[in-house]
Amino acid sequence: MHTVLMAILLVVSVLMIIAILLQSSNSSGLSGSIAGGAEQLFGKRKSRGYDSILARITVVLAVVYIVAALAIVTLFN
Repeated sequence: MHTVLMAILLVVSVLMIIAILLQSSNSSGLSGSIAGGAEQLFGKRKSRGYDSILARITVVLAVVYIVAALAIVTLFN
């Protein structure tokens, strides 16, 4: 059981790293915060398509990662 949970944790962590790296950046760095950050913050910005799918995948993988990590800690300590 411990090996299965560790394997799940490994696979989920690698998939989460890939999903995070594939997401596009939300800011343009320091120059964006000085020059036009408020425009992006208060503007109508609907994330659809590729970015929203990656965001949902990241959230699901993060929840699975936390549950698996807590299961390992509670069951085997």
